[in-house]
This record gives sequence, C-alpha cells and structure tokens, in this order.
Amino acid sequence: MIKTLRWIAFVGIATSLTACATPEVIDAKQMGDDKLSCTQLAGEIQEANEFERKAHREKGITGTNVAAAVIFWPAIIGTYSNANDAIRAAKERKEHLVALSTKKGCSM
Repeated sequence: MIKTLRWIAFVGIATSLTACATPEVIDAKQMGDDKLSCTQLAGEIQEANEFERKAHREKGITGTNVAAAVIFWPAIIGTYSNANDAIRAAKERKEHLVALSTKKGCSM
C-alpha cells in the first residue's frame, strides 16, 4: 500500500512538473492574418517575439527545470523539446507576418 502511494505521489509530481514548464507553441499562420493592418501586423510580430523570449527562458535554469532534473529527469527532455518547438513556431510566425507586411507595403 505504501509503495503504491509513493508511486502515485511520484507520478503526480512528475506530471505537474512537465505541465508547468511548457511554453506555448503558436500557429505560424492564423485566420485573418491577411486582413490585419500594418499596425496590427507590427503588434503580432511583437507578440511572436515575446513567445520566442518566453520559450528561450524555459530552456534556461529555472526552479522547475532543476526540480524536474532531480525528481524526474525525463521531464527536462520534454521541456527542452517543447521549448525548441515553441521557438521554431514563433520564428515561423514572425517570417509569415513580415512577408505579409512586405506584401502590404508596411514600413518596419
């Protein structure tokens, strides 16, 4: 019984660590992008920059990452993989938005 409780506690902690340390992966292209004004496109580019910065921070040494490494080391692999996906997605979003800005003749 005690062994089962320990296992449940371990799985619960591991799950909560991996759930906390996942930056959001955004879609590169979103509905309505082509209807955005130049000002709105600039705002969306700034937002994509912020998503990328947050993802880079998740790859750093954070309390969650240290705890994940100590308690359940596979969680850190998941966090880094997710952070890399989030960084890639943010870059793709920015490229898409810059292309739309150029097409519309917006000055950056």
